[in-house]
Amino acid sequence: MTDKVIENNQVMVIGRIISDFTYSHEIFGEGFYMAEAEVTRLSDSCDVIPLMVSERLLDMGGDYIGRYISVAGQFRSYNRHEEHKNRLVLSVFVRELEFLDEEEYEQYAGENSRTNQIFLDGYICKEPVYRKTPLGREIADLLLAVNRPYGKSDYIPCICWGRNARYASSFQIGARCAIWGRIQSREYMKKLSEEEVEKRVAYEVSVSKLEILEDE
Repeated sequence: MTDKVIENNQVMVIGRIISDFTYSHEIFGEGFYMAEAEVTRLSDSCDVIPLMVSERLLDMGGDYIGRYISVAGQFRSYNRHEEHKNRLVLSVFVRELEFLDEEEYEQYAGENSRTNQIFLDGYICKEPVYRKTPLGREIADLLLAVNRPYGKSDYIPCICWGRNARYASSFQIGARCAIWGRIQSREYMKKLSEEEVEKRVAYEVSVSKLEILEDE
């Protein structure tokens, strides 16, 4: 059962660590730490992706900034309560990691589609939001609930473009959906008060392919 659930949320990310590991939390005596990895896009811009890593996978006393890393895991969410409401916080929960030398990294980066991949199998839990940009580009936003063991779920925002957006706009709440794509980061400005604005980063899955599945 657990293996089957793990299969419904698979991430592979290859990039460069750009921050120190900082303590996040502890579960049953196991400490978890956060760091950021910079992952290049085809356009040569970058996504900055948060990684959550167990102290059992890595010596947290080391200096890893600038090192190339390959990780496999899951894209997970949790609700953080702030400003009188819940905020969805997303990160890659790392199950396996490997450090790469520059030559190995360049080899992966040369095949750019291999540096940032995600597959999700979940359920539409919010009505799709379909819109067009001023230039006529079609976009649809989805929120996918992906089951975890022990009755938990991760809630993953996904964004579709063009034909995928048109297709996704008709999805019904509760429909089972498979999604392939990549994790992307996006900066935005959050208005905290009339005088105060804060720069924040949102994470979502940029969808390259999706399909409706029948429940088994």
